[in-house]
Amino acid sequence: MRDFSVLLNDTVLAIISLLLLLFQGTATLILLSRLIKGARRYPPLVPQLPDPEMLGKVSVVVPTLNEVYRIDPCLQGLSLQSYEVREILVIDSHSQDGTQEKIKQAALSDPRFRLMSDDPLPLGWVGRPWALHTGFLNSSPNSEWVLGIDADTQPQRGLVTSLVRVAQKEGYDLVSLSPQFILKDIGEWWLQPALLMTLLYRFESAGVRQQTPQTVMANGQCFLSRRTVLEQLGGYSKAASSFCDDVTLAREAAKQGFKVGFLDGSKLIRVRMYEGIAETWKEWGRSLDLKDASSRSQLWGDLVLLLLTQALPLVLFMFLGTCWVLGYDFLSLKLAIALNLTLLIIRYALLIAIFPSYYQDQFSWPRSLFFWLSPLADPIAVLRIFLSAFGRPKQWRGRIYRH
Repeated sequence: MRDFSVLLNDTVLAIISLLLLLFQGTATLILLSRLIKGARRYPPLVPQLPDPEMLGKVSVVVPTLNEVYRIDPCLQGLSLQSYEVREILVIDSHSQDGTQEKIKQAALSDPRFRLMSDDPLPLGWVGRPWALHTGFLNSSPNSEWVLGIDADTQPQRGLVTSLVRVAQKEGYDLVSLSPQFILKDIGEWWLQPALLMTLLYRFESAGVRQQTPQTVMANGQCFLSRRTVLEQLGGYSKAASSFCDDVTLAREAAKQGFKVGFLDGSKLIRVRMYEGIAETWKEWGRSLDLKDASSRSQLWGDLVLLLLTQALPLVLFMFLGTCWVLGYDFLSLKLAIALNLTLLIIRYALLIAIFPSYYQDQFSWPRSLFFWLSPLADPIAVLRIFLSAFGRPKQWRGRIYRH
């Protein structure tokens, strides 16, 4: 007969198992309700050629600040776009590294490029939305669409035509794309997919239709807007103080009744966001919480969901499994083990699903093998979201912000 301490351990473990079944089970149902929508998502966009009716329909705006070492692929990719692009406005925030010289050089071979410097940052504005706002105000009123493109992207031929076509076909007022990511270091291949997964767990995947305004997703790296809609929204002023201005603007538009799309653009645009694991942790991690675009209750709900469904399953599966091996054998324990195993299976299924979102070349092997080990980084990735949620950036892309 077991002594009292063993019986107490049995009782504690049983209570833990029941609580996990209650809270983790509920979180899993919420997660599945989002993931199941992905089965009917809009297919990835493919490059398209323009027709004469698209002549001069789009003004492109590129915000820059000290981008000299990574802007060349962006400039080259924009030059590949056809006559649907009326102008390419590069709004530079007084770069000191030779970025402006790069733009001037590009303008010699493609007169659509136009270099401008934005005014000093007004009180209450973040640098990126201010540059985009400046570009919008200075773009041609004859352009039907305004496309924001980040300097670290690599647009592929046919990007702009494909974007405009799908917007017209689906009736989108604003539409943005998820890119194909370019990773290099082992640390990036390990951590970046875990950070990306935090978005997939909280929101519907790219291509899912009929999102509620509170869960609309967007990516400012490639963000197309109808000019008339931007005019009604007051340009980018609705997202002036947001460090996730893309999502903030998209959700504000959705609240006002405009149709917002977020689609898979992995065949149309690539991005090399950050150099190495340290920069990925510091720069991307502090904006992924999306607190500037979310209510406090939504943010807390997201954090709890991530903790229960992404950060803890591997740890809990090992702990509960060890308890079962040691002889603890009751139904709630077995069910809790099965639940966490199910969450691990879901995690790896999602990993397979997002693999095409990562660029592969002859230099990727064998570092890309660490992509498949990224679930081990989940607790760290979720920790990063927690840390970001309870702070506010004081420095962003070379700018100092005083709150």
